[in-house]
Amino acid sequence: MRTILRSKIHRAYVTDANLDYVGSIVIDRDLMDKVDLWEYEKVLICDITNGNRFETYAIYGERGSGIISVQGAAARLVDKGDCVIIMSFDVTDDPVEPEMILVNEQNEFVEYLGKVKV
Repeated sequence: MRTILRSKIHRAYVTDANLDYVGSIVIDRDLMDKVDLWEYEKVLICDITNGNRFETYAIYGERGSGIISVQGAAARLVDKGDCVIIMSFDVTDDPVEPEMILVNEQNEFVEYLGKVKV
């Protein structure tokens, strides 16, 4: 079995960091759908701005809102405006073609970087 990248939202910008929550990252539902990311799925966050890396789980945010809000203790690892990469992985014996997207500074979809959903 291998751990393989399954989905990635590349260069998203943190819109909020909220300590007063039990944990997670809230992500615009449209972005989650584009990379087949499920609610409560474990994600790895890599902060391009400061180099921090942490794991949490994804929560659906309002469609079209552009929200990328880090919640709970992980909010101490980012600042509003930080540029991040959000990734999920699969453990499998089979090859996986990851679904990856690039977003702009307003967290709007720009283009597919890998497999294109049909």
